[in-house]
Amino acid sequence: MFSTSSLTGSKPEQYAQLTAQARALVHGERDRIANAANLAALVYHALPHLNWVGFYFHDGRELVVGPFQGLPACVRIPLDKGVCGAAASQRVTQRIEDVDAFPGHIACDAASRSELVVPLVQGDALVGVFDLDSPLLARFDADDQAGLEAIAAVFVEALG
Repeated sequence: MFSTSSLTGSKPEQYAQLTAQARALVHGERDRIANAANLAALVYHALPHLNWVGFYFHDGRELVVGPFQGLPACVRIPLDKGVCGAAASQRVTQRIEDVDAFPGHIACDAASRSELVVPLVQGDALVGVFDLDSPLLARFDADDQAGLEAIAAVFVEALG
């Protein structure tokens, strides 16, 4: 039903197609775990050069790992630590070309070299973050950021 190998066109066009697939996946489903699991799998298998894609949810104090694709991950991340904590506390997408140069980076997987983290905010409430890691330096560009922010928005909209 969902074929990620059929993405065509420019990178923005491919992200538009992927966002449409994401909308179809979450249509009529409000459970955040189910939607996070499906969206993590969709993105992980659709985009090249990723070694981790997943969600961290805010429990009121810190970020707690949710559904993901990739190697086992850090379970809890304080809001004042790492790229995920920065995205969550600042509520601004973090696109990091070299995670080793990011102050306070948390190395859950030593193979990760670049990272993109989109905050998930519903109204005024922090829901969590959508986190992508790559073994390549500077893997993520502005098109990736815009496309992944759109997919994160699909997730938040599905929460109702």
